[in-house]
Amino acid sequence: MNALINSTSAELLRLRKWSATWVVVGAWMALALAFGYVFNYVAYVSGEENFTSDGGTRAGLLAQMLPPALPDILVQGLPMFGGALAMVIGALAAGNGFGWGTWKTVFTQGPSRLATVGGSLLAVTLIVVAMITATLVLYLGVSSLIAVTEGHEIAMPSLEAVAKAYGTGFLVLEMWAVLGFLVGVIAKGPSIAVGLGLVWALVVENLLRGVGGLISAVETFTHVLPGTAGGSLVGALVGDQSGTPGVVTTIGGEQALITVAAYVLVAVVAAVVLMRRRDLA
Repeated sequence: MNALINSTSAELLRLRKWSATWVVVGAWMALALAFGYVFNYVAYVSGEENFTSDGGTRAGLLAQMLPPALPDILVQGLPMFGGALAMVIGALAAGNGFGWGTWKTVFTQGPSRLATVGGSLLAVTLIVVAMITATLVLYLGVSSLIAVTEGHEIAMPSLEAVAKAYGTGFLVLEMWAVLGFLVGVIAKGPSIAVGLGLVWALVVENLLRGVGGLISAVETFTHVLPGTAGGSLVGALVGDQSGTPGVVTTIGGEQALITVAAYVLVAVVAAVVLMRRRDLA
């Protein structure tokens, strides 16, 4: 246990010192703020329609930006944009260990491979927790500011709704992060892992879902993909959001939850087993 704690602490220090980590997290916060509130607020103030307003009324736009709508806003951007960036963090955490020779050094001189890889995975998980927590705090502050500015009372959403949204968001980001970690282990480098992860998350799954509308066998296959599982888990919480990228209602909420959890478990086990058996020479 001490070895696992020490490995987690060391890995957190490594991730915290990387400018790449802060760039990825900063990019997510900027995207979250822009798509969650900025575009809607610009449309609300100017009275012009944009791709986020979807022809809604000004009152409807304002309602989406007030604190009671926070749980839905918190998770809507996670299946695609948040998930892709979480995958980048996982891929970098695993892949850079090969490029810099970190894994070889630690495995030779440090604790067991199980403790080392477990500590790295725990550190990535803590980064995911920090991302979703920071997003929640940011949204809470911005929505409260908008409520005060527009002369509305600050009515907070229920703790149950926030907890469900937080848990859903964490599971979606964690799934993509550990899948990115696994790809980094398989690719033995950060560049190809990040590239493959982004192409899969942002392009391949969307193409397969498009083809699935024409070929039933492909449609059945898409039901077990990670993007479909994460998007359906969010869709089960917020309802049908056809204009929101990545949010779908392809499978039910219970099936989506089981699929997401299965991806997390399989990716963690596969990464640990592969790293324990791999020759790093």
